[in-house]
Amino acid sequence: MRVLIGPDTDDLAVVYAAPSTPWLRLNFVGTVDGAAQGADGKSGGINNAADKVVFDTLRELADAIVVGAGTARTEGYRPTSAPLVVVSGSGRVPPLLRVAEPGRVLLATHAASAGLAEAREVLGADQVLVQGSHQVDLPALVPALVERGFRDLLCEGGPRLARDLLAAGAVDELCVTTVPHLIAGDQVRLLTGEQVEVPLRLACLLEEDGTLLARWFVGRG
Repeated sequence: MRVLIGPDTDDLAVVYAAPSTPWLRLNFVGTVDGAAQGADGKSGGINNAADKVVFDTLRELADAIVVGAGTARTEGYRPTSAPLVVVSGSGRVPPLLRVAEPGRVLLATHAASAGLAEAREVLGADQVLVQGSHQVDLPALVPALVERGFRDLLCEGGPRLARDLLAAGAVDELCVTTVPHLIAGDQVRLLTGEQVEVPLRLACLLEEDGTLLARWFVGRG
């Protein structure tokens, strides 16, 4: 894996180290034409070995992994080495995460969510973060996680949650793997939802066999 722009090192932990904390990064894989999923409706339908190496590195660096409940269900998320923070407007815990060891899965929801009481019963009341009255207060989510000691945060989507975090000004970095592939069709893009304009600065670019792996810093000139 060649570093085209960025630190002169082959140590990916150094290449991807957060420059400061607290820090929230998004990580996505996409095709050249912008699809964030393959024909199977999952990111696994388009990722490759180079993407997996960086994916694993980012997870190893993270204090906690943030993911939307829909993505957790679609991708079949299971407990990981870092605690998972599932963001859910309904307050319902994805099936494969309901049997996690205490403290391995947290749920971020709002006070009016239909599944709030059950989530507290399944995960434990102290593992359910109530952020907002009728929708999840995303700007308040990062400070709430920092209070728990989670300072290096990785968000793996989905595209709607990523868009909303960017719109809320909560994101510091966007990591995108672009695989040398076209897919067309109606696959979901990296971001979905209402228009949002976010300036980016290229901080690092790696390449392996035509796959491009970029780090973009948000709102930094």
